[in-house]
Amino acid sequence: MDIKRIIVGDLEENCYLLIKKNECVIVDPGDEFEKIKKEVGNLKVVGCLITHFHQDHIGALEEVISKYDVSVNKVDSKEFTYEIIETPGHTSESKVFYFPKEKIMLTGDFLFKESFGRTDLGGNNKDMIDSLNVIEKYSNDITIYPGHGEESNLGVEKQHFVYYKRWLEK
Repeated sequence: MDIKRIIVGDLEENCYLLIKKNECVIVDPGDEFEKIKKEVGNLKVVGCLITHFHQDHIGALEEVISKYDVSVNKVDSKEFTYEIIETPGHTSESKVFYFPKEKIMLTGDFLFKESFGRTDLGGNNKDMIDSLNVIEKYSNDITIYPGHGEESNLGVEKQHFVYYKRWLEK
């Protein structure tokens, strides 16, 4: 699978195109629909995944749904196999999309490189701790693609979890 990052909007949100053969899935279309559409080009859009519903992650969602006739958090293709992992904490509805064959996770604002998502924007600290405990059980060799900033490795990020949990317990 090819992964194309498109940085959109004032908050520089990462919209991703997951590409296999001539199909793609759009993840978190935060803004700048025309920019996203240009990157999609002639690919067939087979789904749209949303990690959470903050405006910087869904600003172009209605245009994506209208233009490509896709449903939210549903992929209409056998090319893409993924799990939805509920990860409340940043928001109550936060999700991580895990593609086990490719060993990638799209983490939205739940987990970043060397940081985690704020809990004061619709989530809470207890849920974040519980979600970190869930993600901690996954393999260290998974690449994470966050909602902002650069990609990272889950094994590297797990090393910070003990500090995150201490801070969240205060």
